[in-house]
Amino acid sequence: MISTITPFFAAAGAKSTLVGIDWLMIAIYFGILLGVAWWVVKKNKDNAADYFLAGRNLGWYVIGASIFASNIGSEHIVGLAGSGAKDGVALAHYEFHAWCLLVLAWVFVPFYARSLVFTMPEFLERRFSTSSRYVLSIVSLVTFIVSKIAVGIFAGGVVFGTLLPELKIQLGSVVIDSFWIGSVLVLALTGLYTVLGGMRAVAYNDAVQVTILILGSALLTIYGLITLGGWGELKRICGSEMFNLWKPMVPPGVEATWAPVLEKNASGQMIKQAWYFNNNFPWLGMAICAPVIGLWYWCTDQYIVQRALAAPNERVARRGSIFAAVLKLFPVYLFIIPGLICFALAKSGKIPGLAQVYDPVTGQATGAAQAAFPLMVEHLLPPGLRGIVVAGLLSALMGSLAGVFNACSTLFTVDIYEKLRPKASQHEIVRMGRIATAVMVLIAMAWIPVVKGATGLYNYLQAVQGYLAPPIFVVFFFGVFWKRLNAQGCLWAMVIGFLVGLFRMLVDTPVTLGLFGHSADGTANGYDEGTFLWIINNINFQYFSILITVISAVVMIGVSYMTQEPDYAKIKNLSFGTTTDEHRAESAASWDWREVAASAFVLAVIIAGYLYFRG
Repeated sequence: MISTITPFFAAAGAKSTLVGIDWLMIAIYFGILLGVAWWVVKKNKDNAADYFLAGRNLGWYVIGASIFASNIGSEHIVGLAGSGAKDGVALAHYEFHAWCLLVLAWVFVPFYARSLVFTMPEFLERRFSTSSRYVLSIVSLVTFIVSKIAVGIFAGGVVFGTLLPELKIQLGSVVIDSFWIGSVLVLALTGLYTVLGGMRAVAYNDAVQVTILILGSALLTIYGLITLGGWGELKRICGSEMFNLWKPMVPPGVEATWAPVLEKNASGQMIKQAWYFNNNFPWLGMAICAPVIGLWYWCTDQYIVQRALAAPNERVARRGSIFAAVLKLFPVYLFIIPGLICFALAKSGKIPGLAQVYDPVTGQATGAAQAAFPLMVEHLLPPGLRGIVVAGLLSALMGSLAGVFNACSTLFTVDIYEKLRPKASQHEIVRMGRIATAVMVLIAMAWIPVVKGATGLYNYLQAVQGYLAPPIFVVFFFGVFWKRLNAQGCLWAMVIGFLVGLFRMLVDTPVTLGLFGHSADGTANGYDEGTFLWIINNINFQYFSILITVISAVVMIGVSYMTQEPDYAKIKNLSFGTTTDEHRAESAASWDWREVAASAFVLAVIIAGYLYFRG
């Protein structure tokens, strides 16, 4: 029974910095969002093609904006800014992966467009086997639940917990704080228009959200730099190390060793460390693991590729993917840099309200850095602008969740439910997609304590993806480029790779939840030092991801060559070695100098970024 409910606007007025004009801006945004959703719902048809792929008639601008908006959701705005405050520009590697979208546009779009598939597992079935389709569907759904959905809900809670700390609901003796209220509100609002409107509602709302998001984040970055004193002052306060993309194999002053050890001196500083234990984003992990995760995410993940599948033809799908690559160049400067600005403002003492982000004893960022972006919004921006940026935050959170909701429902219904009930009506398929989404959301909410226990939002996300993505990357890329690889190799590579990744997650989770004893400073001790599980838990997630990639590749190639060749007639146009001259000509006719020029621009900006951020 509800005994007390703190009124929403009363809570906001108590200690929140949001004022009337801010709420007006947020209300205008949601009005536009709901208006677009209502228009889309009225246009929708009650069939699978319209609900899951918007009738395959989205324009290139909508496709590109939707891809970008889906990507830069919770993990980017909240997670990247927090990582920027803590680790500098190290994670810009992942944002410079705009080139992966060019791989999607030029390499994979022709295969996807010709196949007319609904899902990535369906494509894998055509290339390999039905069993491969089922395995990929299950792995993808697990990935969505423990990463994208759980992370999105958590990030919504972080935003509300920072901006509306006084918002509370009391249920008897249980007090529900603003974190959980915010999580549920973001979830409910997003689910409403996603479940009702399907892919078309997701895509068109994404097109609106991108504009608000870029505007809001740009305002925060500019205002932060002005307050701090400019770009030069930012570099001076943060130091060259935070502006260096390429981190050493072990931190400076630490002795590297092959032995699995972590040795500290009397003052608690690390003096000797196994090089593969270093989690400070060493260059080797970034150079190998990050591209694997990037290529999996941008070229084979249902969450992203579903937008390209909604294009009417290859030309539109390619242009949309290239446009998304152009938009992908913004996050380094709009999300990571604000994190550095937050750290610099906290260290300099220019904004007292940000002092909690910096520890003067260690000279490092504190755990509060995870909320760097909403803290900047709270303490820097004037009324009105604050409302616009909060609207941008909410739009990103909702856009990310909306995309994954639709991807989940598509995977479950098309790749699992339709296979079990081939005679199901279109209405039944759509209804089951909605129910499946609701169930997976509930599971994801139960997983949130694991996300909260992680050292950083973005770190957690990349680690989970690093454990689950490699086998999917291997079977798609090897399958497209190497026609000799067969269904048996694909199946065993995915099963073994997934089990190895799941093993690492099961080893990490008890430590993340703090289910072991704690030391005097309150940190979890984890496994006994020197034991097998302790070693596994301490290996850098990127190095472990590389190991999974190698294992998956060896298994796929080995099993394929120990078994019968595939029937090349059945996989015609599904790999480069089986593509017909007719389809090569069709692909060549689907692009001109404009696509080439835009792609060259993206590559030039990426190269310039790598040359600049070297410390």
